[in-house]
Amino acid sequence: MEHKMKGALLLICFVLTTVTQAQPLATDPDPNENENENNPAPRATLVRTTDKILIDGQLNENSWFQGQPATDFWEYFPTDSSLSSVQTEIYLAFDDQFLYIGAKCQSVGNDYVINSLRRDYRAGGNDNLTFLIDPFQDKTNAFVFGMNPYGVMREALISNGGQDFSDWDSGWDNKWKGESHIGEGYWSCELAIPFSTLRFNPGTQQWNFNAYRFDTQSNTRSTLVRIPQNQTIMSLAYMDPIEWTESPKPPKRNISIIPFMTGGTSKNYSAGTPPSNNFAVGADAKVAITSGLNLDLTVNPDFSQVEVDQQVINLDRFELFFPERRQFFIENADLFSGFGEQRVNPFFSRRIGIDRDTAGNAIQVPILYGARLSGKLDNNWRLGLLNMHTLQDDDAGLPAINYSVAAVQRKIAQRSNIGLIFVNKQSFIPEDSETIDESDPFNRVIGLDYNLNTPDNKWTGKTYYHQAVTATDTLNFFDKFAHGTRLEYRIRDISLEWSHRWIRDGYRPELGFVPRRNIFQVNPTGQLFFYPEKGSINRWQIGAEYNSFWKPEYGQTDEQISLFGELNYKNTSELSLTISNDYTYLFDSFDPTRTDAQPLAADTDYRYTSVELSYRSDRRKVFSYRISPTVGQFFNGYRYSLRGSFTYRYQPFGQIQMNVNYTYVDLPKPFASAGLFLVGPRIDFTFSKSLFLTTFIQYNSQAENMNINTRLQWRFAPVSDFFLVYTDNYDTMNFNVKNRAIVAKVTYWLNP
Repeated sequence: MEHKMKGALLLICFVLTTVTQAQPLATDPDPNENENENNPAPRATLVRTTDKILIDGQLNENSWFQGQPATDFWEYFPTDSSLSSVQTEIYLAFDDQFLYIGAKCQSVGNDYVINSLRRDYRAGGNDNLTFLIDPFQDKTNAFVFGMNPYGVMREALISNGGQDFSDWDSGWDNKWKGESHIGEGYWSCELAIPFSTLRFNPGTQQWNFNAYRFDTQSNTRSTLVRIPQNQTIMSLAYMDPIEWTESPKPPKRNISIIPFMTGGTSKNYSAGTPPSNNFAVGADAKVAITSGLNLDLTVNPDFSQVEVDQQVINLDRFELFFPERRQFFIENADLFSGFGEQRVNPFFSRRIGIDRDTAGNAIQVPILYGARLSGKLDNNWRLGLLNMHTLQDDDAGLPAINYSVAAVQRKIAQRSNIGLIFVNKQSFIPEDSETIDESDPFNRVIGLDYNLNTPDNKWTGKTYYHQAVTATDTLNFFDKFAHGTRLEYRIRDISLEWSHRWIRDGYRPELGFVPRRNIFQVNPTGQLFFYPEKGSINRWQIGAEYNSFWKPEYGQTDEQISLFGELNYKNTSELSLTISNDYTYLFDSFDPTRTDAQPLAADTDYRYTSVELSYRSDRRKVFSYRISPTVGQFFNGYRYSLRGSFTYRYQPFGQIQMNVNYTYVDLPKPFASAGLFLVGPRIDFTFSKSLFLTTFIQYNSQAENMNINTRLQWRFAPVSDFFLVYTDNYDTMNFNVKNRAIVAKVTYWLNP
């Protein structure tokens, strides 16, 4: 079995090498390529301005019109073959402190769709314009800034070329200014982005740039640089240069200090302990070591303002993944968490500050300090260093722990790269401790990744090898590795993807996320795309996916064969159908309802078939919804579920969304049959562009918990906030209070 696996790995690695060799090196342009494609003419020019630009959204200063504007937006949706019917003009300028971006957006009326006044809105279903800035011209990483007609701002980071929406990180927050203006038949916006916010090479006079726009009245999406529909609208493969009349200079001193103060009270009613009051102060700092390299520091960090995770009904046997939301870990996060894959990840930052006590319960562990150096060394090299230290907790039996990560990435060819990572979790165990386990003083991983992105994104993929180094077990060195490869070929009418993973049982990165071990997995997928010229359908696609797991010493343990189809309508609604046939072998007893009923027996296997239908309505409407019923066999019984979300928009102040998930698992006696109910109403109200109130209620019958989380945020100054967070948890069996807390926190951004 292992000989066959190794042969397959060699074949895939050969294909990856062949594709890579077809790419020109970053320092050696291919002479056979069209010169204009390799070196496109600048899309716009930036001229230094000596006049003050007032950021009011109206573009009435002469400075905007000194350089060459960026014009001629291409339609991306519903077609990608013509210029947009509602055009957008972009103007750029700069001075010693700011990059200025202005835009004028034509429209067929002033009936704009605005979901709320909250910063960092999602683009879909509302009017907005987004700018992508790639100062190092690697077409792999970019800064994102966006505006809508009401002057609501958003910012984000894009990594890994923007291949899919997992490459988008809206948690990044920084200081800049923006405003909009609505005129007759158009809206316009102005942005002033400090050079201290951006990372760039001060010696260059060209940056890559693109922009995309959602216009709800004409029902179009358009891009400055033409992008085919088979690519994401945020793809960084499609960018053109903008040219500076002189190189921008980084600020002489670029240091930001963000002190905070927090206080609150909490009570654990289930444990019957007295109320706990807390007060803490701490600080974060951002120090620009160079114009491309940034040092983030934190002392006594507090993340009480971070929004709670959205709960799910879990019918799976393995740990669920929840994304990182803490601001300290966001910038250049792909340098650390981008190694491997989401479910084979050697570094998962949410492990820091969370541990398990001697009873196996997850608890929060105070972080003493943290430091993170990350960014670009030059156009080809990126560096990431992270170090954090948590406090010892004798009551929980936890030692002080130091977490260290070192990563380096080298650009290869035009958009590919190779990276090396080292992860270390080091415990500091007192010699006289009677409560702290001394069995695992350290846990380490070293990994090598290759990321493939061809210039036109026809070929994308990655391959990696990660090796664990542990302190106590006696397993062979080669029983502690993880390897995976993904290779996708995508053109307008077809997409073919192959992926495999081989994870040995001894690969146990304690600072990573690896829910399954001792498996070999193959997962090929194929899709066909069709684009009707007439009718209400914009695009439809059909495909098939095969997903199979083996334990090398036992044989096949899981298999899923899926056939699927999807219709994308011109009014932006979507309809999909998936038919799946599953095979599962249980090595351990398992209760899929998690209701402590009689579990399915170990060493039994099952094959079952199910059908899922999903429909999402037009999000431009005041009322929109998404509904997904599933019906079919489930292990030795049946499953019937209905998932949905229903949203009402009360423009422009916010929206009310009701998330519902009901699943009925019907298993024959003596096994459990259960109805599992999860309801999560969310009320999002924005009093202004600086005052937001969110209430999130989650009733989960499977977890026997109802959570209420209310968060008030007041942005009283740029990147400076006051938070008031109230949290309640109730037992759904009797509605007794489990625990309750209220926390106030204030942060202030200083530029000394």
